[in-house]
Amino acid sequence: MKFKLIAATLLACASTGFAATGASAQYLADLSGEFTCVQGCLGNSPGPVYVAQNGWTMNLVNEIGQPTRAWVDRPGHIWADNWQEGATYSPDGMTIAFDSGTVWQRGFEPPPPPLPPAPVVLHRHIHRHYYAPINGS
Repeated sequence: MKFKLIAATLLACASTGFAATGASAQYLADLSGEFTCVQGCLGNSPGPVYVAQNGWTMNLVNEIGQPTRAWVDRPGHIWADNWQEGATYSPDGMTIAFDSGTVWQRGFEPPPPPLPPAPVVLHRHIHRHYYAPINGS
């Protein structure tokens, strides 16, 4: 009887452990791919940034090409080691917002560059002189 109780307790603990693991996995969004820096970008212009994720660890490359290793340190949050900065990510993995105010967004289309100014067209004025007929004709 005592053995059955211990076995049942161990089984319950193991089941709870698996349930917790499954529950915590739901917070792990797939962040791999290309994003665009849309706010607080280095160089003051939007640019492509990259995330290569392998489970809870990842490599990040910012818009000026600086790489860092990063990892999920708690659900919904990553830590970028070389940049000494944390970031929250959206549950759908579409946005990463860094503590510094920088925001990366997936699928963001930056506005097209402004159109060049219209070319200046110089008009030539053709002067026509009117000559009165000779002898009244």
